[in-house]
Amino acid sequence: MPYSTKKLLTRFLKWRYRNISNRTFIQIMSLIVGFLAGSVAVTLKNSTYFIESLLKKGIVFSENQLYFILPTIGLTLIYLYVKFVHKEPLQHAVSSIIFSLSKKRGLLRLKDIYTPLITAPLTVGFGGSVGLLGPAVKSGSAVSSNLSRFFHIDAKTRTLLVACASAGAIASIFQSPIAAIIFAVEIFTLDLTMMSMLPLLLASISGVLTSYFFLGNEILFSFSLSEGFKLEDTAFYILLGVGTGFASIYFTKMYFAILSLFKKLKSPKYKLLVGGIAIGAMLYAIPPLYGEGFGFINNLLEGDHLKALGTTPFDDYTHNIWVVIALLFGITIFKAIAMTTTIGAGGAGGVFIPTMVMGSALGNVVAKVINNLGLGFSVSESNFTLIGMAGLIAGVIHAPLTAIFLIAEITGGYQLFVPLMITAAISYLITKNALDYTIYTKELAKIGALLSHNKDQMVLGLMEMDDVIEKNFRPVLPQMTLGEMLHQSVSKSKRNLFPVLDDDKKLIGIIVLDDIRPMMFDTDLYDTVFVKNLMHAPPEVIFYETDNMKQVMKKFQDSGAWNLPVIKNGKYEGFISKSKMLTAYRRKLINYSQ
Repeated sequence: MPYSTKKLLTRFLKWRYRNISNRTFIQIMSLIVGFLAGSVAVTLKNSTYFIESLLKKGIVFSENQLYFILPTIGLTLIYLYVKFVHKEPLQHAVSSIIFSLSKKRGLLRLKDIYTPLITAPLTVGFGGSVGLLGPAVKSGSAVSSNLSRFFHIDAKTRTLLVACASAGAIASIFQSPIAAIIFAVEIFTLDLTMMSMLPLLLASISGVLTSYFFLGNEILFSFSLSEGFKLEDTAFYILLGVGTGFASIYFTKMYFAILSLFKKLKSPKYKLLVGGIAIGAMLYAIPPLYGEGFGFINNLLEGDHLKALGTTPFDDYTHNIWVVIALLFGITIFKAIAMTTTIGAGGAGGVFIPTMVMGSALGNVVAKVINNLGLGFSVSESNFTLIGMAGLIAGVIHAPLTAIFLIAEITGGYQLFVPLMITAAISYLITKNALDYTIYTKELAKIGALLSHNKDQMVLGLMEMDDVIEKNFRPVLPQMTLGEMLHQSVSKSKRNLFPVLDDDKKLIGIIVLDDIRPMMFDTDLYDTVFVKNLMHAPPEVIFYETDNMKQVMKKFQDSGAWNLPVIKNGKYEGFISKSKMLTAYRRKLINYSQ
């Protein structure tokens, strides 16, 4: 930062501390963050639609054969950007934000602002079957994080402003401010108090207004309810809840299964080639898999399933409703595959909108099956399409309240609130009992970086091992005599514990002062007793790379020890004491609860 700019910032900060309260400043910042996140979302949408509009004529002219090469072209462009500009693998948007909040005090890099703005439009515009919501949230959160760092905002407030950015981005994309607030609370596990509610509300409003300012009255779903909830349809909504629950399990398992297959392909070039060809083949057979899929959803809501399906190799058979049902069910199956293949091949995008597409297809399938069984039942296909989306959102990302309020706001009212609650609750319960973690959180849970609404788990997740490791223990060598140990280590240490290390600084045992107390004053033993004869194994060992703070706490509990050694990269690093860990826990809890 230039000296003049730094001086000007210092003067501003001094003026702000004197004249603007911290609460007011946070509220002002939340409005700014909401506007910036909304602008990011609008930029992403417009740049993606621009690319799609350029390619649309070519797709029609080639009779869909262009689908075979477009994904490969898009993935190649992203590969070149990552190799020569970004210079590191792309990360999952929401997961990386949660990791940042948990382990990096909410700090995101500057390149996290512009990288999603480049890679996501290239992915989706060239046919990648992913959504723009995740990249919009990532870019907006990075803007918020860097703005917070620029104004010297503390880590806790920075976390709140990152959540505000996510709310602003979602509110801008869906024009649903309430669902945006709830998403921030459910996904980023905020405590919903008036201190956090007002900034989230301001950011959400700011994001919505930004969308209206740049896009006017253009909305994603041009749909209004014609039929409300009917009591006699309750059993069918329960059935839909069960169906979306199992579909959510399929979606999640398929995601991790395909990603594991792509991990076996070591070269990014092979990944993009295999992924590009696979996506192209799926797009040719099932055109609605192209891009985000909002057009597909809108066509289903309007009751035009033929337009939703587009031109397919099965057009000669779509006069048969059961063929249509089979094709829609195929979209339900292949949307998860196409989405994960896009991400595994090196594309950038989110999973939220693909869950909506899959849910809409499944809901429409269920309604069509009910209406065409010949049993005299008749349900609203558009209502089931909407509620299917809620079921998948609730199940896949474990956010039932977000699902309920999002669909309620999309429909412009709460006429479907009861069936939304039924389906979302059932889907969430089934998926939650079958899968402990979501697409966002599974990998984070393995490294102890998972945020939780459980305050105890949350505080442990926010603690850093480096903050509690103590290194003022004097090591001893196994070949040292008792006399050497007493003169060189014990007499010069304030601790009653001594790690025994070999020549490579690897821990081979420990000695506690109580072990040598009976012989400390027996000088006859000074030259005949060696450290290797006195040392013993520690009751438990903490591994720096693999153990999280929850596991560390459990090791203290199970071993009953007061101090445990830490091993880092195979070598001795220091000790963690129970007293220091509990003190750090208490301080973190107080700070988190305020």
